[in-house]
Amino acid sequence: MRNTSLNKVHELARRDSRVVFIGSDLGVGTLKAMKAEMPERFFMEGVAEQNVVGMAAGMAMDGLIPYVNTIAPFITRRCYEQVAVDVCVHNLPVRLIANGGGVVYAPLGPTHLAIEDFAILRALPNMAVVAVSDAEEMKRLMDVSLDWPGPLYIRLAKGGDPVISQPTDDFRIGRAILRRPPGRVLMVATGATTERCLRAAEILAAGGVESGVLHMHTIKPLDVGALLSLVPGRDLLVTVEEHLLAGGLGSAVLETLVDAGVSLPKVVRLGIPDAFTREYGSQETMFETFGLTAGQIAERVRTAL
Repeated sequence: MRNTSLNKVHELARRDSRVVFIGSDLGVGTLKAMKAEMPERFFMEGVAEQNVVGMAAGMAMDGLIPYVNTIAPFITRRCYEQVAVDVCVHNLPVRLIANGGGVVYAPLGPTHLAIEDFAILRALPNMAVVAVSDAEEMKRLMDVSLDWPGPLYIRLAKGGDPVISQPTDDFRIGRAILRRPPGRVLMVATGATTERCLRAAEILAAGGVESGVLHMHTIKPLDVGALLSLVPGRDLLVTVEEHLLAGGLGSAVLETLVDAGVSLPKVVRLGIPDAFTREYGSQETMFETFGLTAGQIAERVRTAL
């Protein structure tokens, strides 16, 4: 997914002379072709995320569209003030591409897990927050990112994720995609959890429980219309995310429904509990630890019903 995203930056740069790339101490081969073709629009800075974001903001003020890339916890926590004050206050078209959102970097422990990025970034006025499900959907996001009017946070998954998106998808930032029509249950998921929810829905269907899956690739701005049309009449609403339960997708969904005065069905929120991880492993082992595998999701649904 990361290579797909960065290759699209090069493609967008060929299409639009305003596009520039800024990396933060990435591998020497990163976007090698773009660096060779247009060195004046390729910048590889050191481990200085605050400076990188300030640099991107300055370029955007001069009419450029910077795509900034580094590891997710570093492009969010380390430079949060610069993202807020330099980028969001001025509503600048800076695109933050975050490698390894969620628990992708589980082998490196809690310092490298971006498990609060949705919460802290959706709290910033003007910031849009997106987590697509696979590399093909990433291409569609990158195509529409060029014309997005303000700041945009793009969370990348591990890479090599199963492709569940469709070429016919009408991908738009802020518009959810219904992957499976709901029955008694509606599951709302984002990023890598959408594919797991689809597998959970198959498990449930085999037992006679029809469950829908709404792929909420955009956490902000949230697709209010989709929620208002799909939630009423369900027996159970389930939100699933590779993120802390505090402040993420589940919180955004419930805030939206409560503000709209919707009579809520029973609600189950699945995600990461309010604690830093105490173990090292892989993304998959972390998913199992937090109850986010397809089988575990299906069991939680059955129990709730």
